[in-house]
Amino acid sequence: MAVQKLYAGAKLRELRTRLGLTQKDFAAKLGVSLPYLNQMENNNRPVSTTVVLGLAQEFGFDVTELSTGDAERLVSDMREALADPVFTDTPPALADLRLAASNAPALARAFLDLHRSYRQTHERLASLDEALGRDGASPAPSPWEEVRDFFHYCDNYIDAVDRAAERFAAQARGDLASYTAERLRARGITIRHTAGGGVRHYDADSRQLTLSPRAAPETQRFQLLHQYALLEQGKLLEATLDLARFQSDTARAIAQIGMANYFAGAVLMPYARFTEAAAETRHDLERMSIQFGASIEQIAHRLSTLQRPGAKGVPFFFTRVDQAGTITKRHSATRLQFARFGGACPLWNVHQAFETPGQFLRQLAETPDGVRYVILARDVSKSGGTWGAPMRRYAISLGCEVKHAGALIYADGLDLDSADSFQPIGISCRICERSTCHQRSVPPLERKLRVDPNHRGPLPYEIER
Repeated sequence: MAVQKLYAGAKLRELRTRLGLTQKDFAAKLGVSLPYLNQMENNNRPVSTTVVLGLAQEFGFDVTELSTGDAERLVSDMREALADPVFTDTPPALADLRLAASNAPALARAFLDLHRSYRQTHERLASLDEALGRDGASPAPSPWEEVRDFFHYCDNYIDAVDRAAERFAAQARGDLASYTAERLRARGITIRHTAGGGVRHYDADSRQLTLSPRAAPETQRFQLLHQYALLEQGKLLEATLDLARFQSDTARAIAQIGMANYFAGAVLMPYARFTEAAAETRHDLERMSIQFGASIEQIAHRLSTLQRPGAKGVPFFFTRVDQAGTITKRHSATRLQFARFGGACPLWNVHQAFETPGQFLRQLAETPDGVRYVILARDVSKSGGTWGAPMRRYAISLGCEVKHAGALIYADGLDLDSADSFQPIGISCRICERSTCHQRSVPPLERKLRVDPNHRGPLPYEIER
């Protein structure tokens, strides 16, 4: 297999700017000529071994960061945006998109923001009720999408919050619920367990926190930690939110909830101990759920956040879908990027998980770019806690590239060497290049169609190769 050359000009420029060095000084420290550095920063040449070693030795830079980051995400997001029918001409070649993502990431993000604004304006005009209800609204990113993108481009890892949570967990010495409750009571906060007020409710005037006894123990513990984060870690959360520069107060408020959730999860599953347990159990979600007193969904989500520089875990993607196939949570530390709009590929095993509650489903899958994955799916539907209360139906999917299969207990017994074992899956029909998919809902935008009224196959058209 040919070794893929590494082009990381944007990363080199970003590091040099952060260090406050000129190109001449930076080149000297890396042991290369000024013209050669200039060519690497402009992606005219790949990053050399000399530069990789220099980055590690001179600056202590985690060189694995060179091959990760925003580029692949931006390419995936731009391809999906360009699949919008509004772009009627032939879309740019994939190579051009990669150049834009690598050399001009700010321009690529501006394009995505522009397309997002167009979509939202179009949707407003298409819905009279929404238009009347949002009189005077300006075309801007939805707060929910803005926050989702913030975590997406942070690799779902917030270092300062994660380390603060780890320190708090160490102080608790294993009894998180009691320690957290003690810290809150020391601040004059009363804690009650009473049904009827939602899962969690805090009254700032009376300084009373109410938790529902109907919620699962791990949920109560998580909500207790969430409220502690809002009340006692406010300065840390606010400082992080300031850096994000959200465009609306609503987005900032949603992100604050996300940060408090992040803190709570990182306390329940402290980074170093959790990463060690993941390796020891070979990512056995049930064993880890018992060990950390967390739900299967919380364990799976946490596994997708192990992106601490110098101590990264196995890179996973994680997603949660509802019964309609809509993605309600998503994150990928792998090369696989989810569709930003619409549902997940119907060929993923995550959709079958609703049919087998309480069971893990395994799948070997291959995406159109030729990357192969081991995918795990499970139903995680949540009871309302009482008779007559509606059940929330969800399923989760967790996966990693097949090269990490040895670290995954769920890969045992699977035939990883046979190409026939891997089911072809896609991301979104409009950007999926597969010509023989029997579950395709719409044609791919980048391919020509052939329609024969005298022939009918699985689809009413054929996709030219």
